[in-house]
Amino acid sequence: MESIEEYILRITKLANRNKELNDQLQGLVGWYEILQRQNEKYLHLLSEYSYEEIEDRLKVPSKRSIKRFKMVSILYATISGFKKLNGHPNAQLLIDALDELYLTFDDIAKKYGVLKVKTIGDTFLFAGGVLEENRTNPIDVINTAIEMQAAAKKCIISGDDDPFWSISIGIHTGPVLGEPTGKKNSPYTLTGESVNIASRMGMAAETGQINISAMTYELVKEFFEMQLKGHMPAKYKGLLEMHNIEGILPEISSEGKGLFPNNKFTTKYRLIQFMDIQEEVLDLLEQKLPASLYYHNIKHTIDVVTEVELIGWAEGLSEEDILTLKLAAIFHDSGHIVDYEEHELRGSEIARETLKRYHYTEKKIDEVCRLIMSTKFPPEPKDLLEQVICDSDLDYLGRSDFIPVSTNLYHELKERNLIGSLEEWNMMQLNFIRKHQYYTETARNLRQVNKDSQVSRLEKLLRIN
Repeated sequence: MESIEEYILRITKLANRNKELNDQLQGLVGWYEILQRQNEKYLHLLSEYSYEEIEDRLKVPSKRSIKRFKMVSILYATISGFKKLNGHPNAQLLIDALDELYLTFDDIAKKYGVLKVKTIGDTFLFAGGVLEENRTNPIDVINTAIEMQAAAKKCIISGDDDPFWSISIGIHTGPVLGEPTGKKNSPYTLTGESVNIASRMGMAAETGQINISAMTYELVKEFFEMQLKGHMPAKYKGLLEMHNIEGILPEISSEGKGLFPNNKFTTKYRLIQFMDIQEEVLDLLEQKLPASLYYHNIKHTIDVVTEVELIGWAEGLSEEDILTLKLAAIFHDSGHIVDYEEHELRGSEIARETLKRYHYTEKKIDEVCRLIMSTKFPPEPKDLLEQVICDSDLDYLGRSDFIPVSTNLYHELKERNLIGSLEEWNMMQLNFIRKHQYYTETARNLRQVNKDSQVSRLEKLLRIN
């Protein structure tokens, strides 16, 4: 029979063991809570990826996944003011104001199509020309920087006279390498010398200033008021030239204040952007135009774009009118990829869809489409812009290469059973040229003499007096 001492000893051991098990249980519960929080965090991060993106991320990365961007503008910015925060009576309000300022920066960047690449503490990196490769990204990034500076200056909490937070910005334009991250909000990690130069521009910038490199300066000097700040030594690069942005040039800014663009700025910007639109449309034509378009081909489109600019300037048109004509010219025969007979209408539809993506107004798009439709045969232009594009479209009638160009048109029509013999074609050409007139004085001065000589040549060919 168990003695009282043995019983007490056994109970004591059981109590100690129970305490050990309870401590282990509490430890496991604690670890479970930690793991659960981590799991929720990872699930939140995974929600930013699609299943396809997750599979891609699990694959072994290859050199092919790295994308090279030829021209990207990097914005490197640093927020100042944290040293003054310690012991400040409104510290929490200032932190809240900073959070609001960060959100404002994101909105400004989104407005200009600029991507937020990453944030490290009080430093962040934005990039233009990554979401869409384009020629306007240096201008977009500087406009972003100007509005960021303006937003920081307005960030004043109640009771203070001056803004507490300030921002210094450095910008450089050049090639970068982008490694896909698989994340929706920041799809690339950017590396390369251009990122390093942008960071040095930012570190050299004084508080409240925007510092840009010589490369960026050359690309934007027609848009912004700038001052040469000096030179900064860089390893293997020698001296890097630096310029301070003081604002948009007064003559192309709203109310001459240098903060927001006016219509003149927008037109100059659009003329640069036109090169991106032109490249996109010419790529489309190259890929989808039927090979049997011997006349209505890429060369004809380029000829018309060149001619509307030449005649437009000679006729004294404005930059905005020239832009409108060039837009109409680049799209005027694009409808041939869809339909031969109604190509003007189809070209208008392609222009409308494309220009919406480039944020053109409905009014401007309507004007471009009107000019495209004015090229429909027979031409009946109702104003000077329609006269310019109609003269440009039929410019070949008075050019020295009339014979090979008209022969190409004959083969194009013949293949579609829209014309008979070559003799019938020559007769049709002769009748058309006799009735045709150039509407602008510039076209008449440039082409009328040669056009008249083509009439004589065709008459002799057909033995008609």
